[in-house]
Amino acid sequence: MPAFPHSTTSTAIAVPPSLALPVIEAAFPRELHPYWPRLQEKTRTWLLEKRLMPADKVEEYADGLCYTDLMAGYYLGAPDEVLQAIADYSAWFFVWDDRHDRDIVHRRPVEWRRLRFRLHAALDAPEKHLHHKDSLVAGLADSVARLYSFLPGTWNARFARHFHEVIEAYDREFHNRIEGIIPTVDEYLALRRLTFAHWIWTDLLEPSAGVELPDSVRKHPAFRRPALLSQEFAAWYNDLCSLPKEIAGAEVHNLGISLVTHEGLTLEEAVAEVRRRVEECISEFVVAEREALRFADELDDGTVHGKELGTAVRACVANMRNWFSSVYWFHHESGRYMVDSWDDRSTPPYVTNEAAGEK
Repeated sequence: MPAFPHSTTSTAIAVPPSLALPVIEAAFPRELHPYWPRLQEKTRTWLLEKRLMPADKVEEYADGLCYTDLMAGYYLGAPDEVLQAIADYSAWFFVWDDRHDRDIVHRRPVEWRRLRFRLHAALDAPEKHLHHKDSLVAGLADSVARLYSFLPGTWNARFARHFHEVIEAYDREFHNRIEGIIPTVDEYLALRRLTFAHWIWTDLLEPSAGVELPDSVRKHPAFRRPALLSQEFAAWYNDLCSLPKEIAGAEVHNLGISLVTHEGLTLEEAVAEVRRRVEECISEFVVAEREALRFADELDDGTVHGKELGTAVRACVANMRNWFSSVYWFHHESGRYMVDSWDDRSTPPYVTNEAAGEK
């Protein structure tokens, strides 16, 4: 297996100076779940079995897209079966994102609307959709049914509620892109928290820690603040790295594009502003992390329950920190962002363009 902390690939990764964040490379050491090699193999097999990517695309691109690397660098400490379910769900999410993009590019509103309603249904009753004719619906059902097996029904209901909101946010993005509507900065930031699924990835910290956190802990500012900052960093750094890809694809959903359109910034100024926000997330997280760890100490009040909560919060906060390095290196290792190597900068080589779900 390739050496760490710098790469999960077989070659050294050169980070472009415009995207380099020395503080991440120096102060956020990269770790990887020891299950990762097996995780990569099993998720690749799962993508094939669930027909989520054609065999030739899986063979050529799946490992290089580094989807499992991203999750294995985030949910450290998770039981292997929990990490596997999360990684498969994450891979499904990327495939869904690609289908959404292709439905927009090829103007397939009927297909998108049908898929949207089917995903809502599969989320609420995954066991009824495990063999759905649309592989994307069946794939969601399979991954979600497994995620629902780890914690009580109250966690499942919350996860479902959060993901219903994500599906609807994708619908708003669909119509914005079809109609050429570039959201204002405030509109974009609110929508981005949903399309990036901030609260989904935060929810998944709990099965990784083996504990459902009570609302009094989960909604406490000392916990919620670092959770939000870790996700904002990821979403905005993604915007920074994917800006060339999204400009090439005539995108309208990117913080940089909203800044240019509605704040009158030049492209160079917008890039600098997104980078400033990214760096601010890092520095604010370091402060919020200390508060969260103090909160964990307060929870650990000498009782068995208090010790369990304190330990779980520490595990969650440690993984919030891991998200920074995992997201950072993912963007420089994954073929998802290597636009300059594509034959067509607006068409990723790992996607299929035909409409799906009615075969």
